Amino acid sequence: MSFKRNIETYLNNWKLSDNRKPLIIRGARQVGKTTLIRSFAKTYRHAIILNLEKVNDRRYFENFDDVQTILEALLLANNIPSSDIADTLLFIDEIQESPKAIQVLRYFYEEVPGLHVISAGSLLEFAMRRVNSFPVGRVEFLYLYPLNFQEYLEATGKQELLKYLNSVPVKPVAHQLLMDAFHRYAIIGGMPEVIKRDVQHQNLSDLPRTYESIWATYKNDVEKYTSNDTERKIIKHLMDTAPLYLDERIKFQGFGNSNYRSREVGEAFRTLEDAKIIRLIYPTTDMVPPLKTDLKKSPRLQFLDTGLVNYSLGIQLEMLAMNDLNSAYKGAVIPHLVTQELISIQSISAHKPNFWVREKSQSNAEVDLLYSHQNMIIPIEIKSGSTGSLKSLHQFINASDHHYAVRMYGGSFNIEKAVTPGKKPYILMNLPYYAATCLPAYIAWFVQQEL
Repeated sequence: MSFKRNIETYLNNWKLSDNRKPLIIRGARQVGKTTLIRSFAKTYRHAIILNLEKVNDRRYFENFDDVQTILEALLLANNIPSSDIADTLLFIDEIQESPKAIQVLRYFYEEVPGLHVISAGSLLEFAMRRVNSFPVGRVEFLYLYPLNFQEYLEATGKQELLKYLNSVPVKPVAHQLLMDAFHRYAIIGGMPEVIKRDVQHQNLSDLPRTYESIWATYKNDVEKYTSNDTERKIIKHLMDTAPLYLDERIKFQGFGNSNYRSREVGEAFRTLEDAKIIRLIYPTTDMVPPLKTDLKKSPRLQFLDTGLVNYSLGIQLEMLAMNDLNSAYKGAVIPHLVTQELISIQSISAHKPNFWVREKSQSNAEVDLLYSHQNMIIPIEIKSGSTGSLKSLHQFINASDHHYAVRMYGGSFNIEKAVTPGKKPYILMNLPYYAATCLPAYIAWFVQQEL
């Protein structure tokens, strides 16, 4: 079972581009990179598919030094005439296994521009460190993440519901059906293998083995790239304990009730970040673009997939019985998932979102997310409370040069006029959780309304 992914639009545009460069698909293991490109390969007359974990496939780059000879050998082995290069895709999977293959990508671009070349791999950041001359400016990147809610609806056969989701603003008739579908998605997450099993069996009891397999693969992978036993122990400790800190900003020193030093923990987290398993989301104090990340302040943890976190915390059964997931794991699950959704639509960059803080004596404030639109930074709070409880958002609005704000919550879509305790009028868009992937369209629509 393969799933339709939003990134396919970028792949089709890349295929038709006059200035096409070799493409590297980046992302953690098991997010669907290989399945995606194998499916895309069917749009070509010919496809050469290599897996560099296999010795026989790796030998093309080990035995030959120039790209023309490599290409000749590949065409010969696959019985493809050289006249068909323009309708041939070369897919180099697991390219991290051959630093030389990564280097060669630039020569495909310079010497054989007619050939369509895509590569993919996990842990690419580690492999790039071993590349003497990375082909900067000679390759393009696309980033693939677990399935987001839009893709989940497509995968589960809810195409009509997906049309309603993508209609801005969403019609009230679809609200409860979207909430119900999002509830299930929020519990199981977006890992392709998990969704595949859930579609087949519709029973949470069938999923633990899949979660365990994914998590074990990540642990085994990352340990390959640690330099000593101490680093391995720290990374294992982080992977075992980090989900427990989903609801708070973290300190590196002594993380997870350990004796590990700040520098050791910081380096281990950066290794996990390179592996795309855990990201460190830092705050900003800025209120106008461009936002500057403040690396001196405590970050939040952002995991690859909310479903994996829910499983590791053992809260999926509890979530199944909830009406409003806002309270799940101290209120941390939904903000984490909304952030994951926003990251998932950044297919052409590895940009990380920011949250906003103001840390002053007796007036601390923290807004969950910020969104840049034109010359404005729009604050986003994720909660189910009444308008009057939006204390941090009000502090942001009072100091902001505009009057737009967003609350994501478990209710239905609406827009209301409100006033901060500081007497500043503002307009609040109340947006259901499930609309996170549509946030850019909603904000563009929102700021054009005459209210």
